[in-house]
Amino acid sequence: MSRIADCFQRLADNHQKALVVYVVAGDPSPAVTVPLMHDMVASGASIIELGVPFTDPEAEGPVIQLAHERAMRHRVSLRDAIAMVASFREQDTVTPVVLMGYINPIEAMGYEAFAALAASAGVDGTILVNVPPEEGQVLDKALISQDLDPIYLLAPTTPEARARMVFERTRGFTYYVSVKGTTGAGNLDIDEVTRRVAGFKAYATTPIVVGFGIKDGESAAQVARVSDGAVVGTALVSLMAANEQDPVRLRAAVTELVADMRTAMDAVS
Repeated sequence: MSRIADCFQRLADNHQKALVVYVVAGDPSPAVTVPLMHDMVASGASIIELGVPFTDPEAEGPVIQLAHERAMRHRVSLRDAIAMVASFREQDTVTPVVLMGYINPIEAMGYEAFAALAASAGVDGTILVNVPPEEGQVLDKALISQDLDPIYLLAPTTPEARARMVFERTRGFTYYVSVKGTTGAGNLDIDEVTRRVAGFKAYATTPIVVGFGIKDGESAAQVARVSDGAVVGTALVSLMAANEQDPVRLRAAVTELVADMRTAMDAVS
């Protein structure tokens, strides 16, 4: 069983939902990332999405775009992000880590080389927002050959026929983007999320986690009631910008937010 599948099984056994956390590798500095990953797990995070810095993160709102810029000022690359996962694995061999970003750096490295390097470091899968499933077959083959999960996205505008195709291709879990727009945009419409997730679950092949618009314990709990997990990104990344010059304060602020979300989600799971 993969780390991701094992994680969801453990959560189900404990009547919990997944708390998926996103930070950008190297933001606000490379030395902070791995300790922060451990802090988030200790505070209740189930799965880590580690953003790979990129020059043109077109799916991101301004908060996460600036996080990519901060990381790139330190010249943090795809190889550096993978090395951070390897460092994380020296202490944590259980928590799934998914690389989230864009296909472009992987194209430059080569699919097979990337898959082999990522697997050897302990990466569990990828979420690549500019790779639709219709165009991902060659990359998917390389990933699956190394037991990595290609994870695909659903949106509020996804029709049933395409959603069924996504479930045929995705592995590990499926990421439902709950708003029309970039990260950090819009408010969470929990009634719409409830309706859409219920529809997808009729033919889903994986757990469904919901991201975009989740900012605090209350919104995380709302999502936990109707899905298999909540993804928080912009709210955490905002803390990077606010505490860029104070790593101790930064880690404390992140720990507090993750713990608040975990507590709120557990109260309704």
